[in-house]
Amino acid sequence: MRILQLAFLNFRNSFKSYLSLVISLSFTILILYNFQNTIYSDAFAVLGQHNKEYINMLIQVVTIVLLCFMFFFIWYATNVFLTRRKREIGIYIFMGMTNQKIAMLYMIEISFVGITALVVGIGFGALFAGLFQMILGAVSETAIDVKFEIFPKAVAFTAVAFLILYLIFACKGYWNIVHSSVLGMISAARQNEYVHIKNSILLLKALVGIVLTTVGYYLANKGGRYKVMENLLLAVVLVIAGVYLLFGGLIPLIFQMLLRNKTFLYRGQRCLWMNQTIFRMRKNYRTYAMVCIMGICSTTALATGFAMKERYYNMIVFDNKYTFQLLTNQPNLEERAAELIQKETDIVCQTSLPVLSPDASHLVVSYTDIIRVTNESGVLFPLTEPLENETYYLSYQVLMSFILSKEVQTVTIGNDTFFQAGIVREPCLGYMQREMGCFYVVSDSTYSRMKEYSTMLYIHNYKIADNAAFERARTAVDVLISNTDENFTARVAVDPFDNGLEWIKVLHALCIFMFLVFIVAGGCIMFMKLYNDSFEERERYLVLKKLGFSTQTLTKSIAHELISAYVLPFVVMAVSTYFSVHALGMVMYAELLSVYIVSILAVMIVFALCCIFSVSVYRRNVGLR
Repeated sequence: MRILQLAFLNFRNSFKSYLSLVISLSFTILILYNFQNTIYSDAFAVLGQHNKEYINMLIQVVTIVLLCFMFFFIWYATNVFLTRRKREIGIYIFMGMTNQKIAMLYMIEISFVGITALVVGIGFGALFAGLFQMILGAVSETAIDVKFEIFPKAVAFTAVAFLILYLIFACKGYWNIVHSSVLGMISAARQNEYVHIKNSILLLKALVGIVLTTVGYYLANKGGRYKVMENLLLAVVLVIAGVYLLFGGLIPLIFQMLLRNKTFLYRGQRCLWMNQTIFRMRKNYRTYAMVCIMGICSTTALATGFAMKERYYNMIVFDNKYTFQLLTNQPNLEERAAELIQKETDIVCQTSLPVLSPDASHLVVSYTDIIRVTNESGVLFPLTEPLENETYYLSYQVLMSFILSKEVQTVTIGNDTFFQAGIVREPCLGYMQREMGCFYVVSDSTYSRMKEYSTMLYIHNYKIADNAAFERARTAVDVLISNTDENFTARVAVDPFDNGLEWIKVLHALCIFMFLVFIVAGGCIMFMKLYNDSFEERERYLVLKKLGFSTQTLTKSIAHELISAYVLPFVVMAVSTYFSVHALGMVMYAELLSVYIVSILAVMIVFALCCIFSVSVYRRNVGLR
């Protein structure tokens, strides 16, 4: 029989073993293909060239993340299945086959897996390309032009990128087999990831892991003015290293301490699964750490998506607080502009605010005036009147900020120096507040004193009722300004139909897809690992059955053992995610507790489904049904 035929027979007979790998890879390929297909399509062209460029850039960034994930996922998956097949491959040597032929057999067989995953992934990706874009548009609440199109460039990029990554690890497996001994192949299935570690080493790893994760959590939630980004990047590295050491040291150490407690151990037949759980933890801790880190990435991506969406709506509300704003030195311009606008449409909100210009860089308003204007426009000013030497800065809604300093800043305005006692991000003055970024609120007495050396200006604000009349109203206002005897007049017109920030909503949708990819992949990795381990435990459970243990008792033991395997990464992930989401909320000025709870519940559901499926498959593989 030729090697190609033998490889195909092995692939066909072992397809169930490869099924979880094929499904996982196909799902990732499907997402990757559809992202690339979206870039080459004109689905987001209706949003304008600016948004389309931003969206394409975001999809390229997501593509890089997906390729990095695929690299590590293929690395892990091929290692697991190579280990699973090594014992069987080792037997071929006794049949007279050389290592080179066996390696070629493995490479052809694993190539069948990759080609199957690629064909299924691209096939279903092309089939559901239009649906993918519809979902992307629906989740992002964006009206897009959906067309069923297959772009050869998207197919080529997906196929080439996947095959390059896959061939790297197929060649790695080839090299591994060629340089393996017969004994190593036969015993590989039991070697796995397990390395015997002394208790003192476990304690050291546990302490270092606790320190690293604690420092990582601290840096992630530490404020600052200039080093917030550096702290966040360092926190990511420390938490990843800390999680790895927690699973390699702290958690096995805790289980060993519980094992020494005989009262705990012999209650409810825990001795059947506790020892095996400790062995599994010390054997598979790298896998659990990987799944935990993927869970942290997925929930943080989901929180990022919802935070982006919240910031988008806040920024839209902020900028559209007023449709027209005039900054002028002419107080009588307010009613003249209002009359012209009302010829085109009604005005639902009209306010006027006197401001002082003590120097070229700052504009000052009194506390009483800003309270009056915000009350008239329906905005709640959050702070009480400042002291004589204090001021409030009227800031604006930002997508994110890495300046999180809580230190009291000083600002020199004209001839006076003030303590910046607060920052107000409510839309008191709408778009002009964001565009100029130089408004400060002072006490009434300070305002009166500053009049002596300041220039008096006025801000006239208008919110129109009918957005369809925007262009006509803008033309009327521009004609007024051009025909006015003026020393200084500036006009702001906010187009209610402007879609320059639509790309943020698409980013929200992309983050949701990334959440799904990572969390489904994490569940698949856990399932693949437990599926592989189940074949090693078949003899153990057959012996236990011969010793008189009932199928029901052994099933409960398996359930406890596998539940602990899923629960431990979930718990560490949930704790770590709380700090990462809190840090994200700080830089985006968003309250994300509800998003954190929802994401944790979503991960719990995915893990629960994977666990139920794993218990069922595990029972079958060990011969309990």
